[in-house]
Amino acid sequence: MRILAIDHGTVRMGIAISDELKVIAQPLEFIPAQPFAAFLDRLKELLRLNEVELILVGMPRNMDGSYGPAAQKARDFITALQAAVNVPIKTWDERLTSVQANRYLIQAGTRRQKRKEKVDQTAAAILLQSYLDGLAGLAG
Repeated sequence: MRILAIDHGTVRMGIAISDELKVIAQPLEFIPAQPFAAFLDRLKELLRLNEVELILVGMPRNMDGSYGPAAQKARDFITALQAAVNVPIKTWDERLTSVQANRYLIQAGTRRQKRKEKVDQTAAAILLQSYLDGLAGLAG
C-alpha cells in the first residue's frame, strides 16, 4: 500500500506517490484541476492502480503559521475529495514546497517550459517526502 500526495492548485494538481515501504517519494504527474470531474476520474484511476491507503494534501500556511485564503480553498477541495473517494485524507504543511521544487529543477538544468510542467508534481514529492521522513522519525 502506498501514500499519494496532492499539491493542490487552481490550474494543476501535482501528484506524487510513495514506494510500498513508505520511504521514498517520487513525482508521478500533474492533472489539470478543471474540469473537476475529469480530475476525479484520473485520481480514482491512480488510487486504484497504485493501491493507495492514504491521500496527503498540502495545506498552505503563511510563514507565521497562520492560515490564509489559500488554506480555505484547500479545505474546500478536501471536502469535495472526501465526498468522492473512500481513501482517508490527511493534510501536511506545504510551506515553501513550490520554492524548493523550482530551485531543485533549476539546479537540475530543467528548461523553463519543462519546469512549469514539472514543478507541481515535484512540489508534491517534496511534500510527501517530508511526511515520510516524519513517519520514519516516529518509527525510529
